[in-house]
Amino acid sequence: MARTITVGLDGSVESRAAAEWAAREAKLSDLPVRLVHVWQPVPEPMAQAPLLGAETHRHWTERIPRETAAGLRLRHPGVEVSTEQRVGTPSDVLVEAARDAELLVLGSRALSGLGGFLVGSVGQSVVARTEVPVVLVRAGEQAADEHVVDPTGVPSAATAFRPVVLGLGTGSPDEPVIAFAFQEAQRRESALYAVQGWSLPAYYAYGLDAGIDTTDALARQQAAELTETLRPWRQKYPDVEVVETSRLGSPANLLIDVSRDASLVVVGRRVRRSRFGAHIGAVTHAVLHHATAPVAVVAHD
Repeated sequence: MARTITVGLDGSVESRAAAEWAAREAKLSDLPVRLVHVWQPVPEPMAQAPLLGAETHRHWTERIPRETAAGLRLRHPGVEVSTEQRVGTPSDVLVEAARDAELLVLGSRALSGLGGFLVGSVGQSVVARTEVPVVLVRAGEQAADEHVVDPTGVPSAATAFRPVVLGLGTGSPDEPVIAFAFQEAQRRESALYAVQGWSLPAYYAYGLDAGIDTTDALARQQAAELTETLRPWRQKYPDVEVVETSRLGSPANLLIDVSRDASLVVVGRRVRRSRFGAHIGAVTHAVLHHATAPVAVVAHD
């Protein structure tokens, strides 16, 4: 099957925002969009109700992807859009649908008054179990939100893209995550902001007791390691402007702060195949719930 950008669609405003984002990404990557709508059969007692029979329920579930696809084709000419309905549990169906996808796109909604976003149980389960990149898009996300404002300060989708932000750990280089971020920056002709937050090692306190402050030396070491990690990628993608930020502090807080001016935030998720189940990771979990830009989670070993 041809690779697609697959969207989990349920008719909500957040899933419609995800479908719009997927269509814009499809234009950049020259890939088709597949809208996957999961149909859950109505329980027998409800199926007998006069206002919500099985046929009525099926009518509405078939109408959602059909109308969404028609709207995408109208607003994004040239993008191939197909629809697919599957029966089952949404998280299981979406994980299965992602197996032959290039990218899976889901929606998330704002938490009123809390300054964050809600990634529901379905979204979290899918992110934790899917080995293709998953992008979470906020309800209300507009094309102009991913671009710099025009010279008069007005939001516009005709201006340059805001940078792609890449969150990097201080350990292994996580090549699939870095490659994905560089590819997205190249498609957008945008800068790539490589962001690394780090903590003081446990032995630092002993140095302070001895009157030795090694913070500056550690900062230089961390910055040098970040530069070395990115060196081969700069050579592979010479047209991508790279801005490096290595700072003492919480990686999650740093990424959330930088996301305010980003078109996309890219973070990793280590694949853990164990009896304890799938795991997202504390930094990625925090970014998913608090970053204001769309967030791409890329699985890596």
